[in-house]
Amino acid sequence: MKVLVAGKGAREHALAWKISKSPLVEKVCCFPGNAGISEIAEIPSLPDDSVESLAAFALKEGVDLTVVGPEDYLSKGIVDHFESLGLKIFGANKDAAKLESSKAFAKEVMDSAGIPTAGYSTVTTVEAGTAVLQRSKFPIVLKADGLAAGKGVVICDSFETASTELKEMLGGKFKDAGAKVVIEEFLKGEELSLLLLTDGLNVIPLLFSQDHKALLAGDTGPNTGGMGAYAPVISGTPGLYSETDSSVTRPLLAELRKRGINYRGILYIGLMIVDGKPYVLEYNARFGDPETEPLMMMLESDIVPYFKACAEGSLKDLPELKWKNGYGATVVMASDGYPGTYPKGEVITGLDSVDSGIAVFHAGTKFDKDGRIVTDGGRVLMVTATGPTIKKTMDTIYSSIDRIKFKGAYYRPDIAHREIKRTVK
Repeated sequence: MKVLVAGKGAREHALAWKISKSPLVEKVCCFPGNAGISEIAEIPSLPDDSVESLAAFALKEGVDLTVVGPEDYLSKGIVDHFESLGLKIFGANKDAAKLESSKAFAKEVMDSAGIPTAGYSTVTTVEAGTAVLQRSKFPIVLKADGLAAGKGVVICDSFETASTELKEMLGGKFKDAGAKVVIEEFLKGEELSLLLLTDGLNVIPLLFSQDHKALLAGDTGPNTGGMGAYAPVISGTPGLYSETDSSVTRPLLAELRKRGINYRGILYIGLMIVDGKPYVLEYNARFGDPETEPLMMMLESDIVPYFKACAEGSLKDLPELKWKNGYGATVVMASDGYPGTYPKGEVITGLDSVDSGIAVFHAGTKFDKDGRIVTDGGRVLMVTATGPTIKKTMDTIYSSIDRIKFKGAYYRPDIAHREIKRTVK
């Protein structure tokens, strides 16, 4: 098989890495790709990164399966376009991807399906939003309706901070993504991520994982696209999965089918566990990033047949996924200034000095004119490993991180702190 991975981040690097290990796959291509991905996959020369350019390449090269990474491709209808040309593709179509590209739509679907979620209001004007805030309890959550690269969610502790944030969102802070704002009740509990493979009817779960969205240690500071993740999670029990399946997953897929939407691909459910009960914080129509990196390292099964089955509607024919024992985790190395403005072009050294068994997935890197690997994004590298315990896994990762250098490098020193407290006596 020839497989094309669409995207350029660490998630796509991890997917390409896993796909390349499949005995079914002869060649992996990735576009736009990055410096790290170029070591394991061909980066084709295309005129641009449009859906049309990718489809033309897939047709010309006889690509057997395309795997979509980022949400922007999905929201632009890459799956619909590829399928109209007879090309096989793994991912959610444009209608299904609206679960992520519009938080207001996702909330309305949850209401209709009776799925447990936080109370909310959707507003399009400062006046309407202010009225909601005046009758709200704090803290409260403000969410830009559209895609904002994981940064469109802000927790506000007071009326004053919420009012300022509301004005900034509706005033263009996130461009068109903030034309609507969802004002949501704050839920207090433990946040978990659950990723599911689905062909629209059948579902196969991945391990429960936990992201760390806040920039700073102790889960403080601004929200980011994610500073690290690990899997599995002790609190992600079989009982919790069963309840999530019956109260969240099945009702969602049934509601979408009622609306004529056949959801195929990966379904990411962001959960808040409140007093043992799962509430939905958000849906994403693609693999989470940074959850994908440890999940791919923990996964023993060949992922390619599952991608193919989701695209073909035959997931029921495949067994449950097999996983390594122990833990997988990743820690993000970010540029100074992220998630705000940050420099690019800083030379990265030490990538060849990490321990064996460590995978360094590239998020924002490129080659400079001298052939050196340099920074090219806010999140730069995701240092990933597996181990018998979460403490051992994190020690291994942080030991290798200390050998990788670039100017202004920043990482959180406490990824998986909850799990370590639960497991280290």
